[in-house]
Amino acid sequence: MNRKLKRLTLGTFDLTILYLSGLFSYLFLNPFVPLPTRAIALSLGIITLVYIALSFYFRLFDKINRYTSIKETLVHALVVSVAFLLSEIFNMVFTPLSLRFLFLWYILAVIIIPGSRVVWRILMEHSLKRERLSNTDERAVLRTLIVGAGQGGGLFIRNLKNNPEINFVGIVDDDINNKKNTTVFGVPVLGKTEEIEKLVEVYDVDQVTIAIPSLSSKNLERIVSYCKKSKIKVNQMPSVEDMVQGTYEVNEFKEIDVTDLLGRDEVKLDMEKIATQLSGQTILVSGAGGSIGSEICRQIIRFSPKRILLLGHGENSIYLIDRELKPIADKNKVDLIPVIADIQDRDRIFKVMEQYKPDRVYHAAAHKHVPLMECNPTEAVKNNVYGTKNMAEGAKAASVQSFVMVSTDKAVNPPNVMGATKRIAEMIVTGLNEAGQTNFVAVRFGNVLGSRGSVIPVFKDQIKKGGPITVTDFRMTRYFMTIPEASRLVLQAGSLAKGGEIFVLDMGEPVRIVDLAKQMIQLTGSKNKDIKIVESGIRPGEKLYEELLAGGEHTNKQVFEKIFVGKVNNKPISEVMQFVQHVNYLSHEELKKELVAFANQSKKEKKPEEINVSEASPVHS
Repeated sequence: MNRKLKRLTLGTFDLTILYLSGLFSYLFLNPFVPLPTRAIALSLGIITLVYIALSFYFRLFDKINRYTSIKETLVHALVVSVAFLLSEIFNMVFTPLSLRFLFLWYILAVIIIPGSRVVWRILMEHSLKRERLSNTDERAVLRTLIVGAGQGGGLFIRNLKNNPEINFVGIVDDDINNKKNTTVFGVPVLGKTEEIEKLVEVYDVDQVTIAIPSLSSKNLERIVSYCKKSKIKVNQMPSVEDMVQGTYEVNEFKEIDVTDLLGRDEVKLDMEKIATQLSGQTILVSGAGGSIGSEICRQIIRFSPKRILLLGHGENSIYLIDRELKPIADKNKVDLIPVIADIQDRDRIFKVMEQYKPDRVYHAAAHKHVPLMECNPTEAVKNNVYGTKNMAEGAKAASVQSFVMVSTDKAVNPPNVMGATKRIAEMIVTGLNEAGQTNFVAVRFGNVLGSRGSVIPVFKDQIKKGGPITVTDFRMTRYFMTIPEASRLVLQAGSLAKGGEIFVLDMGEPVRIVDLAKQMIQLTGSKNKDIKIVESGIRPGEKLYEELLAGGEHTNKQVFEKIFVGKVNNKPISEVMQFVQHVNYLSHEELKKELVAFANQSKKEKKPEEINVSEASPVHS
């Protein structure tokens, strides 16, 4: 049936009900009350005209009846009410008509016409459910226990209650005094979260779904711990942010990720100060297609800058972040410019800086994989050292207001090439901060959950294959932070920069990698004995423990929540630049040794001879 025919059918049905309601009211009351047929005919004409006009105005005949909502039902009832009200006003002025007759007529019409849509929806849902059940294996139906009897739980249940593959057996909620023995869309509240293990056994539950979108990571971990003793699958409804971004629909199950458990409570940023730094400005982000760089771009665009330069060497990654941000940029009138450029290409970087004259630069581009850089030290130097040098000196030449380098805890007492090159890059950036227009700072933090090269995707793949999970050393610990938290704190640190600082982000307590592996196994619904965790041995360049500050950098100076300033303990910039030129002539093994040695040396009192190395070329491959 096409849309025009459906409109005609619905209109005919509604008018038929309207006329039959009037006829029934007339036949019922006529023996007791005089009812002039002329007045009834006029009322019928007015009601018909008003009802049809308002129905087309509110598009009542265009609605899909099996999705009829409470709001649409109320609008339908309002249309009927207005039609009868106008008819009564006309009758009072021109042709008086029995109020009892009009009232009975109105009651029948206002119940039957909108009610027919609701009845149709119920019948259609029942029919669809029976059809789905006939095509669904009974064993595939998941008996589900919901955590949370609030708005989130209600919304989730309402959207999934007709799914034949889901059977909601009950709800648990810690507000048991107010919710015990109540129901949410027919699903009973059975107890508190601490009773999950018992309820799983009693009701033969297949999965537990946490339906509290704003749940803190601490409470999430507590609830997951109640489930871990049972071999039960745990998931959650999508967060508000997931739904707004379109990553998930409200009626989808979201797998609980270890990042949800390790994430900390969100830091309250000084939005006004960050907005002052970013609104209406031209911002350049290097490594814009990477995990941190792309998230920095997502955060920056919220502050309505004038222009964002998405600079990166990888064509595909820049294309993806440009495509993702384009709708937001168009809506907020932000000029989004993808720039394909290699930070090792000094001339290209200087031309980009000169052409666009950015107000602020966030330098996130780097080689970060420790074992790979251990095998390729020349590439680490070219990208992390010379690339940073090109970016920083190009920014200075273009009179950029501030330059923020994204650094790492691996730059502290580095035993490996990657950490050493990042430490030397820190020296270059903070050393260039002289009296001038550009403020240079570095922001140092630990591992980022979910980033490229993170251990989490590796563990997920190993769990999917049934194990074993390989951990290099059971004693190994790392600091972890989520990508959004790290990116927001980078922006906040940049807004606090005065020049020459090394900002250190508070990473919380270090996490044992083996414990991380165990948590990930538990989240799959498997017990630890099902998937083995084995030691594979420390790889070249790896440390057992990471640090955020070296011995001489410690300070208690906190400039913002979770942001500290470390003492800058650099060599003179001339000595750093001299070394940068010197490594150009080293062999593979000599390069590795001298990089690590130089990065770990303390500041020398005697300054070497000043030399001009601004045009030093990258090391030879």
